Amino acid sequence: MASRKTKKKEGGALRAQRASSNVFSNFEQTQIQEFKEAFTLMDQNRDGFIDKEDLKDTYASLGKTNVKDDELDAMLKEASGPINFTMFLNLFGEKLSGTDAEETILNAFKMLDPDGKGKINKEYIKRLLMSQADKMTAEEVDQMFQFASIDAAGNLDYKALSYVITHGEEKEE
Repeated sequence: MASRKTKKKEGGALRAQRASSNVFSNFEQTQIQEFKEAFTLMDQNRDGFIDKEDLKDTYASLGKTNVKDDELDAMLKEASGPINFTMFLNLFGEKLSGTDAEETILNAFKMLDPDGKGKINKEYIKRLLMSQADKMTAEEVDQMFQFASIDAAGNLDYKALSYVITHGEEKEE
């Protein structure tokens, strides 16, 4: 009798170990709920999968009707199979795990801020991002600036931007 109980406990431990290695363990419960809401919004036909038509409909609902089929195909090819909710979470997990640590991003910005003011001129950083290493387009830089705090003098608060890059949009208090 005791050996059967021991086997059950060992089996439970194995299941728990397997469960902790799945994609759901990479996120907090509130994040999973937010991803579920996003998935539900994108799954326009409510079949449990996001396909090309769902993406087209989602873009259309956001006012963008000129999305090319090859762009949509490229998005869908990022997944290793049909995009159900678990695959959706996997895709976000892969994207989010590719983000550098906040400290690394801050240190990169600090190299451009010798006075340590926590701010860099918007036009200066734009020129750098569009001309150095992995060059960004003007559109990509402008998209980044949408999430950045820029003061009246045109200076970007890179500490706040580093936070947004690593944690998502700032919460208003």
